[in-house]
Amino acid sequence: MIRCSSMKKRKTVDFISLGCSKNLVDSEMLMGLFEANGFDVTHDSDDPQGEIAVINTCGFIADAKEESINTILECCEAKRQGRLERVYVMGCLSERYLAELEEEIPEVDGWYGKFNYRELLAELVDGETQKDFSRHITTPAHYAYVKISEGCDRHCAYCAIPLITGRHRSRPMEDILNEVSWLVTQGVKEFQIIAQELTYYGIDLYDRQCLPELIERMADIKGVEWIRLHYAYPAHFPWELLRVMKERPNVCKYLDIALQHISDPILQRMKRNVNKQETIEMIERMRREVPGIHLRTTLMVGFPGETEDDFNELLDFVRWARFERMGAFAYSEEDGTYSATHYEDDVPAEVKQRRLDKLMRVQEKISAEIEAAKIGSSQKVIIDRKEGNFYIGRTEFCSPEVDPEVLVTADAPLAMGQFYDVQITDADEFDLYGTIVKRV
Repeated sequence: MIRCSSMKKRKTVDFISLGCSKNLVDSEMLMGLFEANGFDVTHDSDDPQGEIAVINTCGFIADAKEESINTILECCEAKRQGRLERVYVMGCLSERYLAELEEEIPEVDGWYGKFNYRELLAELVDGETQKDFSRHITTPAHYAYVKISEGCDRHCAYCAIPLITGRHRSRPMEDILNEVSWLVTQGVKEFQIIAQELTYYGIDLYDRQCLPELIERMADIKGVEWIRLHYAYPAHFPWELLRVMKERPNVCKYLDIALQHISDPILQRMKRNVNKQETIEMIERMRREVPGIHLRTTLMVGFPGETEDDFNELLDFVRWARFERMGAFAYSEEDGTYSATHYEDDVPAEVKQRRLDKLMRVQEKISAEIEAAKIGSSQKVIIDRKEGNFYIGRTEFCSPEVDPEVLVTADAPLAMGQFYDVQITDADEFDLYGTIVKRV
């Protein structure tokens, strides 16, 4: 066992985070604890060469599982070649398949799941581990992800998340608000609020949906400039949240709410607990109560039993809804889910791909039209980085890494993480182009 007290130099730990932003938060928490206990840490190195590699895996869908396995094997090969001393694995994949992985990849020095990863630090240091709040931010310094809960009680037919993360568990509100206040002291201005399912927040701790209260209190913290909400659920939506979004200028008029489908037979088979008419009324109400809101959604094609009529109904819905942001994917059968157990994966792969391509072509045209309508407007933009002759930023309607960006010609130096008023001069389906009006 490696002991910190006997180290002649600080050990280096390379963290590799795979999968979603919720995994990234776990990595950042553990990185902060390692730093507090005398280690040097790096994140997502192209060629991990520290003494220790820690791989935070994703086990959600087949492609993510394959990426996780390949990364583990690559690190084990680096260990065999002497470029790494130890390899540890944590996260969703090992939470779900621990016994199989231990048997198949014995070269790994230790396996940890989704919730016991702090035990990895205890294995490598003497005595008690650091108990104070600590987190190593890997994103640009001006924004961070804040996870408000873990797990999900929804049990959609296709989804493996409850099998991995278990039941919904809200974080105490004061803990979240203290974390946000601490992040402000570290220079964070923009907060991406994440969970497997935001709208359930508080039911287990406070016997009520507390997301509106949490966001309102978060908006009152000095230094919080933008709050953006991800991964809401359409059934039993906490409508008070719309009032908060409308009244508080630092709560972005943006909501990520995965709808998956619109055909009633498919929604019923998916066990979504919402129907087509309720979905339409929800969208209409959101746009009526929060003018200018940008809705991001995710849709699925090729779910077992999806007919051409079901798919065409989905296309018509997307044409009607005109989502400002939309992603889509083809159904992938996941071990242990209700659909894997009870349904036949009966839509051929080539049909899934054809439907996916057609759906995204429809959305691409809609997105291009929505972005083009912003030409001539002035938008508040935060600058993320510089690439070549452009500074790259985002409006309140754009989440990092997944949404369109604003490209500003680098005619004069701009400050990273600073807000500017930008005049939009051009647009395409993916990006806006603009010139600086003034610093905000």
